[in-house]
Amino acid sequence: MPENNKSNDKPLNFIEKIITNDLAKGAVNKITTRFPPEPNGYLHIGHAKSICLNFGLAKQFGGTCHLRFDDTNPAKEEVEYVDSIKEDIHWLGFEWDGEVRFTSDYFDQLYDWAIFLIKENKAYVCDLNQEEMRQYRGNLTQAGQDSPYRSRSVEENLALFEKMRLGELEEGACSLRVKIDMSHPNMQMRDPVIYRIKKMAHHQTGDKWCIYPSYDYAHGQGDAIEGISHSICTLEFEEHRPVYDWFINNLPVPSTPHQYEFSRLNVNYTITSKRKLKLLVDEKHVDGWDDPRLPTISGMRRRGFTPKSIRQFCDMAGVTRVDGVVDVSMLEYAIRNDLNENAQRAMCVLHPLKVILTNYPDDKKEQMIAPSHPNRDDLGTRTLPFSREILIDQDDFREVANKKYKRLVIGKRVRLRNSYIIEADAAIKDDDGNIIEVHARIIEDTVGKNPADGIKAKGVIHWVCATDHIDCEVRLYDRLFTEEAPDAAGKDFLDSINPNSLEVLTGCKGEIGLKNATVKDHYQFEREGYFILDTKYSSDERKIFNRTIGLRDTWERKA
Repeated sequence: MPENNKSNDKPLNFIEKIITNDLAKGAVNKITTRFPPEPNGYLHIGHAKSICLNFGLAKQFGGTCHLRFDDTNPAKEEVEYVDSIKEDIHWLGFEWDGEVRFTSDYFDQLYDWAIFLIKENKAYVCDLNQEEMRQYRGNLTQAGQDSPYRSRSVEENLALFEKMRLGELEEGACSLRVKIDMSHPNMQMRDPVIYRIKKMAHHQTGDKWCIYPSYDYAHGQGDAIEGISHSICTLEFEEHRPVYDWFINNLPVPSTPHQYEFSRLNVNYTITSKRKLKLLVDEKHVDGWDDPRLPTISGMRRRGFTPKSIRQFCDMAGVTRVDGVVDVSMLEYAIRNDLNENAQRAMCVLHPLKVILTNYPDDKKEQMIAPSHPNRDDLGTRTLPFSREILIDQDDFREVANKKYKRLVIGKRVRLRNSYIIEADAAIKDDDGNIIEVHARIIEDTVGKNPADGIKAKGVIHWVCATDHIDCEVRLYDRLFTEEAPDAAGKDFLDSINPNSLEVLTGCKGEIGLKNATVKDHYQFEREGYFILDTKYSSDERKIFNRTIGLRDTWERKA
């Protein structure tokens, strides 16, 4: 389980205050929360906030949290999504209480309660189709009208509902609705549908059912069956709360849970609609649900985000009842902060340029010792082979440069990280005038010290040994969208896709120790950013590193 990030002096959010008060006055004896995702897609950063809140509250107040899949719509649900959600929750550092639960576990009980409502003359089978139902429903300024089938007898409704269950009626022929109030100012209370015919196999129950309960009907009753004390939802469910309470008050449920709403997590430059994320996947704008550019938890994991950074971000975003948009730079800060403290250091040359050290013996090779982290002695040291030929980045050499350029220039000195100071003498070019090689000299006795002649280096650059390194591919990921609100005001979010969100670099050269990198190892490639092995395509024979985040925010300068 993750550490409790709740500071003792941090003010309680409004849900914590409610729970504290409920416990103090004895309204509940134990806190039981639940995370109830629908298995119709992969979880995203918005779900992470709900996970952290529900599991975090349970831990904070000594209670339990259930994982219950809201699997009432087999048309859009898959076992793949169930498995991915369980993996995401575990990866974030949480464990649910008991076995995984499914709303489908309660289908028999929900059916029996539907029969109860019919017998109480509080539910009826309605033959209106969806368009007719919309017309009868009215609008915000006009009351709805009773369905012409609302007055059916209990006996007729029982018989028709049995036909629905047995599959004797076609999809769309009718539905089961509850009698509440067609003139209610809350549109959700105008006789909502609680069962529809759907002749489709279910991933948990197989072919047992051809009618399935609605979310509004199943959700609260699942909470009641499980003894949930605080049912925490996002604000869009606030108008559904009267329906939630109506069912609790009109059914013989074993407990009386209460629903509370908080603001969902909206992040700029990001899309979190499952429908739109699925469109990106299905139309192959991205490389699957785990594409490192997506805000899915699996995509963020593949990119190199850590559970701690995501939990910290959710904590920083806070829990309120006011909808707003969180700047993605807050998420980027959280991951930089974590990786700066914990990522091992390494050197990787993305655009190699050979440097020949003309005064270094051909047959000599040294082993430079460097810390794995400048502030973490516990991470130990690493060994860097050094020889006459090394590789530096092409951007780290110029024949002529102004004083602001702190890298290698002909006639100037620069320090090789954890090694010698060198001075450039000449640039070797091909027939087209491209620099293909640099000749330079080491300044003797400068490993770990300044030169005896007092002429110091202008800067520090990274390097790898030309004969002792690994070949690798590096993928530079950036924000998927160029606009802060890609889908605002009816815009087609696909028009805002960043064409430069992925740059693939082949022929990169990494220090030799990276041959032992695993998918659990985070690295800061010095002066390049934070990287991790790609879990999807990398192998022992083909090392592929994904850039998690750059060393600093460059978007402000781009703008």
